[in-house]
Amino acid sequence: MPGKILVADDEAGIVSLLREDLEGRGYLVYTARNGEEALAQAARRPDLILLDICMPGPDGLEVCRRIRDHVSCPIVFLTARVESCDKLAGFGAGADDYIIKPFDLEEVAARIAAHLRREQRRAAPANVRFFGEVAVDYTARTLTAAGTPVPLSRREFDIVALLSAHPGQVFDRERIYELIWSYDGAGNSDTIMEHIRKIRRKLAQHTGQSCIDTVWGCGYRWNA
Repeated sequence: MPGKILVADDEAGIVSLLREDLEGRGYLVYTARNGEEALAQAARRPDLILLDICMPGPDGLEVCRRIRDHVSCPIVFLTARVESCDKLAGFGAGADDYIIKPFDLEEVAARIAAHLRREQRRAAPANVRFFGEVAVDYTARTLTAAGTPVPLSRREFDIVALLSAHPGQVFDRERIYELIWSYDGAGNSDTIMEHIRKIRRKLAQHTGQSCIDTVWGCGYRWNA
C-alpha cells in the first residue's frame, strides 16, 4: 500500500529520520523545511502530509488552512504541543490526526498505514448487501457468513450475486444458466442444481441461515 508522503518540519534531524524510515517501507517521500516549501510540495498531490506546527514562514496551522480546501489527503500534525486548545486549533484548521513529539517510528508508520487504508476504502467503496449473518460484497466478489469468508468458485459467486441482488425474485434454472453461462456455455441448466447444492453446503458450515430457497416447479430465490 505504499504511497507518496510529504514530511514538512523545520528540524533537519526529524525530516531525515522520517524520510529514511518511510523510504525503507516503500513510500515516496517529499520534504519541506518551512511553510512556503510545504505549500509548494503540497501541489505534488501527496497521499498523506506530516506537518509540523511550528515552522518558519506560514506555520503548520496556516499551511493546513490554505491547502485543506484543495487537497483531500489526510493531514497529520507533528507537534510538541499537547494542550487541548492546540489540538482544537489543529482540528479546526482541517487536520485529521496528531502525533506528539518525541514519537515512535513504528507508531508513525502504523498511523500512516491506517489513514491510507481508510482513504482507499473511501476511494473505492464496496458494494455490499447484508442478509442476517451473511454479507455479499459484489465489488470484491466475496461472501462471508458469521464473519468467516466462504470460498466460492467463480460460477458459484455469480449465482449468489444474481440471486442476492434480486431478493425474493424467482429465477428458473434455464434463466440462471442463460444469464451466467450465456448461450456459449458448455453444458445445460442441470448444472445449476449442482452449483446451488455446493453453495448451500458451504454456507451450512458457517451459519444455519438458509439463503437460497427452492420454489418447487419454478426455480430458486434468495431468501431476504
